[in-house]
Amino acid sequence: MNRISYLIICLLAFTLFLPAWAKDKKPTAQIDFTVLRASDQKPVRRASVILHAVNKDGKQAKDAFEVKTDAEGKVALSDLDYGKYRIQVIAEHLQTFGDDLEIAEPIKQMTIKLKEPQKQYSIY
Repeated sequence: MNRISYLIICLLAFTLFLPAWAKDKKPTAQIDFTVLRASDQKPVRRASVILHAVNKDGKQAKDAFEVKTDAEGKVALSDLDYGKYRIQVIAEHLQTFGDDLEIAEPIKQMTIKLKEPQKQYSIY
C-alpha cells in the first residue's frame, strides 16, 4: 500500500468517527473569580473558593472543587460542566459569602466582595 492510499484511508476513518466523538463531548466552562474586600476594594489573598454541583432537587453533591485565591485575589476553575453550582467563599476576618450560580456559557467572570464581620448583639 502506498502512502497516498494509506493517507486516504486514515482521513476517511477520521471523518467517519469524528461526528460520534463530537456528539459525546459535553460543553464545559471556565469561571474566573476575583475576591475583593468590600470596604476598600483590595484583593483578598488566600480566600477559599468552594464549588459544589447542585442537582435539580436543590441538593448539593458531596464532591467539591476548592481553590485558593492568589495575591491579586484571583482564581480560575475550568472544565466545569454546565449547570447549577453552590459557591462559598471563606476568608479570615471576613464574612463568609454563599450563593447559587448557573453556568450556561463557556466563560464566566465573577467578582465577589467580602464584608467585614458584623457586630454581635445580644438581648441578654
